[in-house]
Amino acid sequence: MSDAALGRSWPGAWAGPGIAELQARWGAPYRLLVTLAAMIGTVATILSATIVNVALPQVMGAFGIGQDHAQLISTAFLASVTATMLLNGWLVDSFGCRLTYAAAIVMFVVGSIISGSAPNEGVLILGRVLQGAAAGMVQPLGMQIIFQVFPAERRGSAMGLYAVGVVLAPALGPTLGGVIVDNFGWRAVFFMGVPFALLGLLLGMMFLPGPARDGPRRRFDGPGFALLVVALLALLTGLASGQREGWGSSRVVIELCLAAAAAIGFVLWELRTDAPMLNPRLFAVRGFACSAAVGLVYGAALFGSTYLVPLFVQTIQGYTATRAGLLLMPAGLAMVVVFPIAGRIADRMPPWAPIGAGLVLFGVSALLMVGIGTDTPFWTFAMWILVGRIGFGLAMPSMNAGALRALPAHWVGQGSGAVNFARQFGGALGVNLLSIQLERQTAQHAQALNATQEGGGAMREALAEIERILAQDGIADGVRQAMAQDYLAQMLLSQASMLAFRDTFLTVAVACLLALVPVAIMRRRLAG
Repeated sequence: MSDAALGRSWPGAWAGPGIAELQARWGAPYRLLVTLAAMIGTVATILSATIVNVALPQVMGAFGIGQDHAQLISTAFLASVTATMLLNGWLVDSFGCRLTYAAAIVMFVVGSIISGSAPNEGVLILGRVLQGAAAGMVQPLGMQIIFQVFPAERRGSAMGLYAVGVVLAPALGPTLGGVIVDNFGWRAVFFMGVPFALLGLLLGMMFLPGPARDGPRRRFDGPGFALLVVALLALLTGLASGQREGWGSSRVVIELCLAAAAAIGFVLWELRTDAPMLNPRLFAVRGFACSAAVGLVYGAALFGSTYLVPLFVQTIQGYTATRAGLLLMPAGLAMVVVFPIAGRIADRMPPWAPIGAGLVLFGVSALLMVGIGTDTPFWTFAMWILVGRIGFGLAMPSMNAGALRALPAHWVGQGSGAVNFARQFGGALGVNLLSIQLERQTAQHAQALNATQEGGGAMREALAEIERILAQDGIADGVRQAMAQDYLAQMLLSQASMLAFRDTFLTVAVACLLALVPVAIMRRRLAG
């Protein structure tokens, strides 16, 4: 049988009926049923992006790893989402929504089982890679389904319903994760999404359609995908290795050079291939490039702060995982309210205005968090986070709309994937870089604090006071001095870590300020 015949018969035999047949079979409720099926799978996979953050301190303790390894648990997921999100168009075009969705859900379940039963951090990171790869394949499906089954006049309300579910998942993720960690242990967190995924798989096999068109499958951009994966893997591995082995070590230099070479090769290949995964020419359009640059910063700020906040309150303030999750819930719920309002604003105002306002709010939020301390009240911290999430919710619809409006009609499909790619890549890069800065600043502050204490009268007085307290508890003379010195060292390390968190939140604020530059360019372009 010829390749063309295989391309026609194989998807038709296995990928399920088309939309027209399914609508005739299920009648009027079909639109809601297929949207629900796509939404449940999306919620299950998105939930895994944030639910793990509150479990990181427990994972670090269980495997005896530091932040340089722990951040890979988050960035491995985000990097996989980034890579496979660009595959979605080819997968759906070749195999249809039904098979793409089913394969992704099965991959997600396998990744969840591997993560939840991992004997070490390496296996756990592998499981997170599979979870993220599945999430990247599933996330764009909901929007595609809505555009296929709903008439133009009803797509807005359908997207609103779908968006509420998608936004609510990461909002509730840390809280659910905290409750699970405190009651069942950190491993149970990775199994949280499995029941939802299996339900989504069942509904997806019933309601999702097969390929929208017949004929041979579109050519897969294998070299482009391979170069992208190598670039992302080498970059994130090099950044993680830098803190552990030194930035001048041969391994780190090789990994970062390989990342740069693969990235350059990816761009050059995408410029010459007929079917690029990510068309670099999109970024020659100024309005789109500015929106993508802002998306990169927003991704870094959002995912980076979502990584930092639970880590701070659990390691510095002694929060339980549940309380750390509850801290993020008001901000997440506020985004659910803000998104529909921001969608209307995006239709009525030039994109630079809400994007700029959102950046200012997120920057103010990060600037407020520069003042965090061991005694910062719960609700004060929650309100600071809330301000930033309102800013993100306000800017997000205008950022997407502004990017696509700047493109010619034949580039809109690729532009949608590219702007999402920029935001997800920013998230993976942001978590990595902020984690590196946190570790470096902690070491620098610890060194500075130790230098001020060594041989000083304040240090001797503190040690003497601690020894007196230990003596009252009946601790033997030979042990008291060592215990007092260890306790003081822990106090100094905790203080150094708190100062490092402040520096890292200041970096987020500065990044938001710098992102106002492309916003100003957008404004000048529209004014001109």
